[in-house]
Amino acid sequence: MIDRWYPSSKTCSTCGHLLTELSLSTRAWCCSSCRTLHDSDINAAKNILAAGLAVSACGGDVRHPRSPRAQSPLKQEPQPARTGIPVLQGGE
Repeated sequence: MIDRWYPSSKTCSTCGHLLTELSLSTRAWCCSSCRTLHDSDINAAKNILAAGLAVSACGGDVRHPRSPRAQSPLKQEPQPARTGIPVLQGGE
């Protein structure tokens, strides 16, 4: 588990440069530091994978050095597999 506020979309997966702002509607962007062209979803996936692997290997929390929030990692217990269609609470 990585920090919920880890800026995976705004961090260049190639050089680590952090954008100050990135709109959710922006689907592709070019890093101003290394000039790598990123697909926003693929870039975020690469960053999440790297951060998750770092947490698994080293423990502790993984966040960008300039990220204002940090939370301790929580151990996630495996959940039993369920079959069928989930039912909404309240019978809706």
